Amino acid sequence: MKSSRMRHALLSVGVLACLVVPARPGKADAPPGRYSITNGGTPTGTVLDTQTQLTWQQAVPAASYTWANAGSYCTSNMVGLPGVGWRLPTMQELQTIVDDSQKVAPVIDPTAFPGTPGAVFWTSSAYAPQAGNAWNVDFSLGTTFHAPASTTYTVRCVR
Repeated sequence: MKSSRMRHALLSVGVLACLVVPARPGKADAPPGRYSITNGGTPTGTVLDTQTQLTWQQAVPAASYTWANAGSYCTSNMVGLPGVGWRLPTMQELQTIVDDSQKVAPVIDPTAFPGTPGAVFWTSSAYAPQAGNAWNVDFSLGTTFHAPASTTYTVRCVR
């Protein structure tokens, strides 16, 4: 009887061990040194993410843009950002600066990106299942969704 109970207990533990899902790291406040700021607080200010090696436009324009105009805004370097290669970020890239540990909007590091509105930002990622739609990241919640490319949203450039 004891050996039957023991086998049942061991079998139960084995089954439970198989059901355990490995924890995925959550997003947290940026650790010290995650961001390096150049010309902070100016229209030409940039933020280097030392983890992804992406350089971000620090301040965002007050205007909203359609998807096509958002792409042109970045690639034409209409903001006078230093250097070349500025573009609209992919959805995956833009999600790397979402900070879910922020308890209120916007969900982004307020030191590296001061003045960021809790708004929807365009990505360069088209929403393939629906022509004329593209992906967005909402910095009021940290969520993603798609919308018609003719909608106007905020933009933040990257290189």
